[in-house]
Amino acid sequence: MNFLACDREQPFLMPPDPRDWLPEGHLAWFVLASVEEMDLSAFFAAYRRDGWGRAAFEPSMMVSLLLYAYARGERSSRGIERKCVEDVAYRVIAAQQKPDHATIARFRARHEDALAELLSSALSLCKQAGLVKVGVIAIDGTKVHANASHHCNLDYEQLAREIIKEASEIDSAEDELYGDARGDELPEHLRTSERRRAALKEAKRKLERSRDGAENESAKTEAAGQVEALGVKIELDAELLVPPGGGPRGMAARGSPPAR
Repeated sequence: MNFLACDREQPFLMPPDPRDWLPEGHLAWFVLASVEEMDLSAFFAAYRRDGWGRAAFEPSMMVSLLLYAYARGERSSRGIERKCVEDVAYRVIAAQQKPDHATIARFRARHEDALAELLSSALSLCKQAGLVKVGVIAIDGTKVHANASHHCNLDYEQLAREIIKEASEIDSAEDELYGDARGDELPEHLRTSERRRAALKEAKRKLERSRDGAENESAKTEAAGQVEALGVKIELDAELLVPPGGGPRGMAARGSPPAR
């Protein structure tokens, strides 16, 4: 048979240059170019300049990652972490790095004011570029209650703060639900190839036993139905029943002399 090869052990199937992973007109490139034009001094000012301490993710990468995620409607830090593994655009923006959801949430909380201001500028820039519409920048669904009306249109700064607030609320709810976990992890006994194979074999054996049992039960039910359909009636003759400790009615119990 003539099939295309499916070799999952191939060392590297994607182009070696990440710039070849996405088409030139992809939104990710616009976000990266926009961040290059923005003033990120407020973000860099929050870090030590002497190089001490644990290395942090580069702020421009984290800002680009959050801006792109929010533009695509992804507010959850866990969702962003997942996409840094599964989504090519996120992998390009993150430069193949994989910040976990706790790191992403802390960055958002630590730089909330600066991020809101930057997101407001980014939304204004996107509007001027003709990108603020359904399918490109996912902000249309964001609505805020107001005193003047049931819903109102907000300027971009208010809208940016509402997006960040929504992200914070989602993270809090998911923290309550999943704790430190991401929430989509496989059970412990399925996380290695050896355990997966063993678990799947055992599951298959259980399914086969269950199927065999169901087939036997079905066969019995079918046989009973056929007997009933034929009109065959099975009855027990009370005259032939053996009472406890004795033989059929009219016969002496075992070991007793015959009746006269």
